[in-house]
Amino acid sequence: QVQLVESGGGLVQAGGSLRLSCAASGRTYKNSGMGWFRQAAGKEREFVAAINWSGTSTYYADSVKDRFTISRDNAKNIVYLQMSSLKPEDTAVYYCAVASGAGLYRNHYNYPYWGQGTQVTVSS
Repeated sequence: QVQLVESGGGLVQAGGSLRLSCAASGRTYKNSGMGWFRQAAGKEREFVAAINWSGTSTYYADSVKDRFTISRDNAKNIVYLQMSSLKPEDTAVYYCAVASGAGLYRNHYNYPYWGQGTQVTVSS
């Protein structure tokens, strides 16, 4: 089984930065793609960013492109989401997830394992 624990969420003012971390463990972690999703109150979960198994390829939602950076350190089993120029509309619970394959995926059904989420609140 794969286990994921997110951390780094909190309250930040608009224009600020925050880095989320996802500590992962399990038999398939180092051979799997990873993703970050978010879910705002009253809305459906949406894709944020994805990274392939080796960390050499990334993909971002248009809403966060050039502001967020996903990265991974396979030696430490940690995936990061560096967020900058934060906006109030970025407010959501952020989830990391492990993909069923090694590549890039933007749909939630490609991720069988999920963390419990961490709250990010951006004030205006």
